Amino acid sequence: MISPTSVLPRETTATRVLEVADLSANPDFSRRTLTWAGRLWFGVVVLGQLMFVAYLLAFYGRYGMAGDFEAWNRVVPHAHRAGDALGNTAMALHVALAALVIAGGLLQLLPWLRRRLAGLHRWNGRVYMLGALAASGAGLYMVWIRGAVGDMGQHLGLTLNAVLIWGFVALAWRAARRGQFVEHRRWAMRLFMVVSGVWFFRVGLMFWILVNGGPVGFDPDSFTGPFLTTLAFVDYLLPLAVLELYFFAESQAGVKVRLAVATLLAGLSVAIGVGATMAAMAMWFPRMVG
Repeated sequence: MISPTSVLPRETTATRVLEVADLSANPDFSRRTLTWAGRLWFGVVVLGQLMFVAYLLAFYGRYGMAGDFEAWNRVVPHAHRAGDALGNTAMALHVALAALVIAGGLLQLLPWLRRRLAGLHRWNGRVYMLGALAASGAGLYMVWIRGAVGDMGQHLGLTLNAVLIWGFVALAWRAARRGQFVEHRRWAMRLFMVVSGVWFFRVGLMFWILVNGGPVGFDPDSFTGPFLTTLAFVDYLLPLAVLELYFFAESQAGVKVRLAVATLLAGLSVAIGVGATMAAMAMWFPRMVG
């Protein structure tokens, strides 16, 4: 029996086989791969952050609505102090805005919302930006005036995080006002990364503990140590760096770079998923039902 390929020249047959096999050389394939890797990363982050929002509402919201603010001290030392009205208000504001900002940030990144509900996207964006400013301001008050756990290195990391939030809010707002929507999208995504720093911190901490089989590089009692100091910066600077790689791969890079960035995103998605699952199982869910 004559094979269908036997009537073709050997060079033509080999070329077609190589074209089919070497999908990685196809620019369209690399772009689709990068897009799907980005969607995978976003999907994992959405699920993890929604679990965190559910925890904030179920624990802090439940006890706050019941007037049992002392219960907050089981998670954050001195979260509620008798007679400290300003500090207690800052803590409550920080928690409430954290839930609002995280949920609002996830909505802002949905493409269909921008296309079909442009008005909602704009107003949600305004609330998101104002909430991020207020939440970071309350966080700085608690760190530098009221006092918080951690060492000076961690406090400096949180401060730089807040400064970046303020800067990215201003740049995203300016780009939107000027109608520079491509630039606005990029600044808004950078803002999402730094606003998510507190969430990345918890996920990264639990992933580190799982990988090392325990608290390595820090003292869990005083919550200080070189790993925590490093994580206080890495939790938002690393996502920012990866985002810049994604922007480069999306617009200017070649096939190999796009596939490399897609592979990096896929690996980070796995790590984030594991860390978020561990955080939910070890910290969030027990407090939600306790």
